[in-house]
Amino acid sequence: MKRKIMALGLFITLLSGMIFYVNVNADTPPIYNAEEIFEHSADAVFYVRILQNDDTVKAVGTGVLLSPDGIAVTAYHVIKGAERIEGTLNDGRVISPIEVLSYDELKDVAILKLPDPKKIAGKDKTYKAYNVLQLSEKSVKHGEKVFAIGYPLKNTPIITEGIVNTPKAEINGRDRILTSAQIVSGMSGGPILDQQGHLKGIISGSIRTMNNIHLVIDTKDLRSLLPAKLK
Repeated sequence: MKRKIMALGLFITLLSGMIFYVNVNADTPPIYNAEEIFEHSADAVFYVRILQNDDTVKAVGTGVLLSPDGIAVTAYHVIKGAERIEGTLNDGRVISPIEVLSYDELKDVAILKLPDPKKIAGKDKTYKAYNVLQLSEKSVKHGEKVFAIGYPLKNTPIITEGIVNTPKAEINGRDRILTSAQIVSGMSGGPILDQQGHLKGIISGSIRTMNNIHLVIDTKDLRSLLPAKLK
């Protein structure tokens, strides 16, 4: 009888440990590498062209889709003074015209509205809803690994990785995240993502006095301009 009781106690202890182990791991978010981040996120990132009335290109940049019906965000300086905005999705679909819903020049944020996805056929002429990125609910931390995606060339999205150098720095009267993820011309307006693939901010520019340190607009500045359903 004593052996049976001891065996039962040991079984209960092991079972409790297993339950605890499962619960702990269930609450741990997945961590993705650069290849997986790009695979999961690239379809929600698009190439932006700013066109003049004669169809010449005035500026280029990157945009990020936030809702299936076409709400998106980019850096304001990308679309400043735009006469017409056109986008190209990762799957090759050209989207035009793109409307500016709201913007804040100081924050360097512009909220865009892409055409109804039902009217934008894919290569096989079938309807495809817009892919989107999820806004992170957590603030970035010093040293956190992040990824940047953008379009330095048409039809050529790239991904880079780095860390958060600081979650908050006042630059020209604006709060910015600083990151070492490599940024080049054309990536402005593109996403900065954490290791779960969540949007931490959008690319704003670089610091001329610091080599390889770049500026990121925090999601709190995005939320202040987004439609209520996305805040």
